[in-house]
Amino acid sequence: MSNRAKVQEIEDVVVKFVGDSGDGMQLTGTLFSDAAVKAGNDMATFPDFPAEIRAPLNTVAGVSGFQVHIGSSKIHTSGDYCDVLVAMNPASLKANLKWVKPGATIIVDIDTFEEKAFAKAGYDSNPLDNGSLDSYYILKAPVSSMTKAALTDLPVDTKMADKTRNMFALGLMLYIFNRQLEPTIKYINNKFGKNLPVLEANVAVLNAGYNYADTIEALPSIYNIAPAVIEKGKYRNITGNIAAAWGLLAASERSARPLFLGSYPITPATDIMIELARHKSLGAKVFQAEDEIAGICSSLGASFAGSLAVTTTSGPGLSLKSEAIGLAVITELPIVIIDVQRAGPSTGMPTKSEQADLYQALFGRNGECPTVVMAASSPADCFYAAFEAAKIAMEHMTPVLLLSDGYIANGSQLFKIPKVADLPEIHPPIAKPNDPNYKPFRRDPETFVRQWAFPGTEGLRHRVGGLEKENGIGTVSTDPNNHQLMVDMREAKVQKVSEYIADQKIIGENEGDLLIVSWGGTLGAMTSAVDTLQKEGKSVSLAHFKHIMPLPKNTANVLKGFKKILVCELNSGQFVNYLRMKHHEHSYFQYNKVQGLPFMVSDLIAKFNQMLNEK
Repeated sequence: MSNRAKVQEIEDVVVKFVGDSGDGMQLTGTLFSDAAVKAGNDMATFPDFPAEIRAPLNTVAGVSGFQVHIGSSKIHTSGDYCDVLVAMNPASLKANLKWVKPGATIIVDIDTFEEKAFAKAGYDSNPLDNGSLDSYYILKAPVSSMTKAALTDLPVDTKMADKTRNMFALGLMLYIFNRQLEPTIKYINNKFGKNLPVLEANVAVLNAGYNYADTIEALPSIYNIAPAVIEKGKYRNITGNIAAAWGLLAASERSARPLFLGSYPITPATDIMIELARHKSLGAKVFQAEDEIAGICSSLGASFAGSLAVTTTSGPGLSLKSEAIGLAVITELPIVIIDVQRAGPSTGMPTKSEQADLYQALFGRNGECPTVVMAASSPADCFYAAFEAAKIAMEHMTPVLLLSDGYIANGSQLFKIPKVADLPEIHPPIAKPNDPNYKPFRRDPETFVRQWAFPGTEGLRHRVGGLEKENGIGTVSTDPNNHQLMVDMREAKVQKVSEYIADQKIIGENEGDLLIVSWGGTLGAMTSAVDTLQKEGKSVSLAHFKHIMPLPKNTANVLKGFKKILVCELNSGQFVNYLRMKHHEHSYFQYNKVQGLPFMVSDLIAKFNQMLNEK
């Protein structure tokens, strides 16, 4: 008999699923967020992977999590602290309790709370009995045992039963948040349609979790979040890495240049390569190289041959690619280098996010070696940032370094799928056959861009390479004055890009007490914090930078209208020092975090208020 609790309307909620790395928390969180999207909610997610490979079961080091923030209005971040924590074992509870709001709901698999698990997790006693959780509402659900009971009549072994526990937790949560099972069941059918025992097991356990929530009297209420008011269109839940791959495909179509990706797998950038490999039908060619150097060199060869050439990596791989980036600069060939930043230095924390590769992107090469540097600001923006990076690279015949980070690359949000035909056209400066005036380094007088001549084009035999070339004709030259000229030209060409990118926008008034400056994947947190203070009548504005090298041409005007400038970034102060180089007439304050974690909105609000109150 159903004991369905009363329905309570709420505006938003933050839910986090946590368990061992093999408990399927990433899939559970993804399916829960997909259900929210299908119900019309806006959302943002934050996968939290363990840095250790195959850490011992039931240990804090092996905990994997997935946080999702859903709401009836625009959602900018995955949330600071969670309203509901679903913990599949004691270790996951211990690792994540600090991220739970006081009074929040904690749902645990009571079957896993055993003495041996307490010791592995670092508990001296059962946390459910020692009073440490008295400020929370605790739901002790027999997830493991009821999962096995749901599979009694199916040909499923114990190992398979353990793997489906996450479906029980998902069914329970779908009930609590008043969601329908049908979309999730449809996904399970599509994913496991060819494996009937697995399909039936997952559906059975999902229903068991849903029915369990429907019958327990301990549930105080269920919650409903109304659909968000969003612009009409076709949407999907998309991660930053997949969005970047799609942006590159769109740029290939709009430029009529075949797409080539040469890369070596590295966390957290690999999914771009995986996604592009699925789209051979769209002309994408993907080469998984034996190392980072081979990856970028193969892409540079593809660029020479006339392809939209891309290579993807993270910080350690970008270090290895630096010499080949210099080759791309001196040959003036277009290539997009996507750096999905992670915590460093060296191997660092591969699954944790950071913004600490900016110095490397700006200066990490030998010689005078300028490249365009951009930064994506959200999972959905990765599409548009990758498209624009490709457009700039090809139209200006230059390498473009696009910075993403683990937070937005693995995180997801609602993405309105654009029509490719509505995107800007891309016009590479392709040399025409038998042009009597063609020279490899003859430049457009307005943009300083040389022409792109593909091998085999009739009448356009030429050579480019790593040795300095004579201006115009392209023969090898060691003439000092020519070298000065070529260095100046390559720099001027990159700086000219500022005339082809959008002016820097300010969120808020153009003048005031405090300007917040940020860049890259911190946009969501910054927007949320600034919006909160603006609604309180505080004189605070936000300038969030997407274009870094060169800076937008109106940057000086943006900075001059404020009494204080606070630069916030997930490193020790790289962008603020860059601004001190470029716009030294201003004084800058800085707020930095280097913990492998995103900014928390509550911390930002406290810092902004402190800055406003200090004389």
